[in-house]
Amino acid sequence: MPGNTFRDLTKSAFHRAQTLDYKNGYALPRRPAVGTGQDPLLSVNISHSERNQLIRDIPNLTYGTDTHRPLQLDFIPAHAAYDKKVLRFYGYFRQEVLHSPDEHFRIRPVVIYYHLEDDSMCVTEPPVENSGIPQGKLIKRQRLTKNQHGDLYHWKDLNVGMDMSLFETVYRITHCDPFTQVLRFYALWDDSDSLYGEKRPVTLYYYLVDDSVEICEHHEANSGRDPFPVLFRRQKILKNIKSTCEPFPRCVLEVSPQDVKDYFSPQDFRVGEEVTLMGRRFLLYDCDDFTRKYYEQNHPDILLKPFTVDTRTQQDIKRVIPPYNGFGSLEDSLQNCLSLIPEPPKKDVIKLLENDNKVLRYVARLDSQNPLDEGRRFILSYYLSDDMISIFEKSTRNSGIIGGKFLEKTRVPKPGSSVENPEYYGPADFSIGATVEGIDQ
Repeated sequence: MPGNTFRDLTKSAFHRAQTLDYKNGYALPRRPAVGTGQDPLLSVNISHSERNQLIRDIPNLTYGTDTHRPLQLDFIPAHAAYDKKVLRFYGYFRQEVLHSPDEHFRIRPVVIYYHLEDDSMCVTEPPVENSGIPQGKLIKRQRLTKNQHGDLYHWKDLNVGMDMSLFETVYRITHCDPFTQVLRFYALWDDSDSLYGEKRPVTLYYYLVDDSVEICEHHEANSGRDPFPVLFRRQKILKNIKSTCEPFPRCVLEVSPQDVKDYFSPQDFRVGEEVTLMGRRFLLYDCDDFTRKYYEQNHPDILLKPFTVDTRTQQDIKRVIPPYNGFGSLEDSLQNCLSLIPEPPKKDVIKLLENDNKVLRYVARLDSQNPLDEGRRFILSYYLSDDMISIFEKSTRNSGIIGGKFLEKTRVPKPGSSVENPEYYGPADFSIGATVEGIDQ
């Protein structure tokens, strides 16, 4: 900021270092030894170990993954760690009323939701029948700024008794919901009674805010099921209806709120027991840490009995690679078995860059019992960048054999290796006096 900058008054040189030079009449770039004004460069202060670390730091997206580097520890992203975790605050804002002799302002209550997974907020107003005022969602879910500098609201900024300004409207927070999270149960849906039924793993969410229940399935890759994980949408599930309404013709009429005796509550969900929701049976076998602490503090008489179950929906099928048919290379043919739309096989980019244009050449003769092949000479080339071999035959006058390309550039497997797992010739297999077998024209 102006007035808070300290300059070196003794410094008189402010020119930049020269980075161009000429040598033998050619313009060459020169690395500067000092910075602007003869200041030392930051790169000079880097230690030898730090410089080696920068050299080894090769981007994975360009050159592939380094197999010699240790694997990083797994981390849980925010959208998975704080999923379904919402803070709820209650408050109000003051609305001015103009041109009315009866009132000068109105107090309108609001509910502020703070989503921990992405730090977004939304503001809603509970609807009141026959109020004549448009109510409902006042501010849609988004990240909100708290000042003119563009700083965003964080959960640490929210507290009871504070005022917060959103879109030129001041909201006063009066109190908050003591239950700002949801109860999460892990269960198995027993659908074995139906045709082709099975046991499917699901997650049951119980919202303490409004006593609603939501159930989501766990879908695995290539399971053949539609990607719609919501089994039960979020709603209050009735447990019993009033005795005056029985027998109730459920196939004809729907249950109204006046007919419901009670809904499912946290006391009805016990880990280790089975619960029936809308005619479906769910075996609760575990829960998360927050749910376990909630039952310990609010329902100590309910014992949670978690146990381990096999949540695999189907047995692991071992992939069987069909035998090589001889068309194209083995790597290209294998891509048709790995994906529906085959992609080119991945190459070792680091090896290609390090050994580019590096070729080993040998003079060879044909090891044959035929006396006509006695004088044939070949040039064998081995490419270090991709381990391919090409053979060129030298022309000999009056031999009756046309010279030229004897073997196209390709990878040659060693004799005796299997077609599914071939072992190719390497640089160590070529030496003076060695015999190379398995090469067909």
